[in-house]
Amino acid sequence: MGTENTDNVELEWHCKHFEALTLTQLERWFALRQQVFVIEQNCPYADIDGRDSQALHLLALAGDRVLAGARIFAPDAGGQSRIGRVVVDPVLRGQGMGYTLMREALDRCRQAWPEAPVIIGAQAHLQPFYGELGFIPVGELYDEDGIPHINMRLTFS
Repeated sequence: MGTENTDNVELEWHCKHFEALTLTQLERWFALRQQVFVIEQNCPYADIDGRDSQALHLLALAGDRVLAGARIFAPDAGGQSRIGRVVVDPVLRGQGMGYTLMREALDRCRQAWPEAPVIIGAQAHLQPFYGELGFIPVGELYDEDGIPHINMRLTFS
């Protein structure tokens, strides 16, 4: 757990298994994902996909408010870890919070599974953002819920 001040917003970072989240954290985490992925992006899809219980949840909290988060998955049968549901509250966009969130998530992956590459399913328009973090595209563009995506991979060296 770390602390960071972003434009007078004091953030605490927490990385917890699903069952360790408080009910308030869980509700606000789901609400942020719904606000951005379903409402803002006008993409009706099943955000609650049955995989939350398998993930670590990295959350940036300001009190009880969830301002950013991501799901982190242990390496799969192919030896690759995964980061998904990367989201930043609109009030913090444009302040570098996306980079901070991803660096925190990557640090967690590197500490837990240093030999495992990290895979993300990036929205295609975010490919340059993830590229700046060291991810490279793998495979072709694909449609996920009406939004173009591309798989990207980062290997720790």
